[in-house]
Amino acid sequence: MTASTDTGVRSTAVYDLAPGAVARGQNFMVQWLQGDGAAFAATSSHEMMLLLPEDGADVRIGAGAVQSVPGRSICVLPAGEVNVRVTDGGRAVLIASSRPDLAHDAARNAGDYDVPDARIVGSDAGYRRTRGVGELQVIAIDDIVPPADKPRLKMLQTDTLSINWVEYQDARDRSKLSPHSHADFEQGSLAIEGHFVHHLRVQWGADANAWRDDEHLEAGPASMIVVPVQLIHTTEGVGAGRHLLIDVFSPPRHDFIGKGWVANAADYARD
Repeated sequence: MTASTDTGVRSTAVYDLAPGAVARGQNFMVQWLQGDGAAFAATSSHEMMLLLPEDGADVRIGAGAVQSVPGRSICVLPAGEVNVRVTDGGRAVLIASSRPDLAHDAARNAGDYDVPDARIVGSDAGYRRTRGVGELQVIAIDDIVPPADKPRLKMLQTDTLSINWVEYQDARDRSKLSPHSHADFEQGSLAIEGHFVHHLRVQWGADANAWRDDEHLEAGPASMIVVPVQLIHTTEGVGAGRHLLIDVFSPPRHDFIGKGWVANAADYARD
């Protein structure tokens, strides 16, 4: 991990994710799954999210019965042990804020977190589920209606996570990018389909000797970048075809919840 005492922004990179591979932020872990006929087990002390961008999966919660879940859906999995078998040849993504079943160095970018960033707030913001506690929740992505002024915003949450499902056809309009930064949380950007360029800029400090050049990092399908705090960023889908990008946050985006932008926020209360 590298950092500048002037800007306080660490370096980052795009990580390709082979089947089973993990990339992480300080508060979240993202694992790429591929349907190969085998069941996959995972454990968490908090709710997890299972993303099924095209194909379905069979899901078992604890010792319960197997439930078949269709593609184009997001599952909110209760805390504890889950088993997932993705449709043969299909793709899925498992997102969690805790994975005690994984080794400390399981993530491809584990070394970035040898020294935690004290500016990043903890994953537990005090949200608790109030509906269907302990049940598998299945949400069809095509049933989510985005805010009228945010047509690409399809946000969901768990007790410790929130995601934004960003999907569009062909290249993003270069005249309507959205460079911004975050002061106290990271943003994971997981590319599932299409090709992207992550544009990154470190804000200048007083010492010009510490200034850093802009970066424009290419990212293809099955890749993730974690954007550090204080780093100005925006992502541009390039080329023809379908683009699907998942933004990952932990704790949940309280600001977006407050604006009514999170589709399942009514399932949770905040202590």
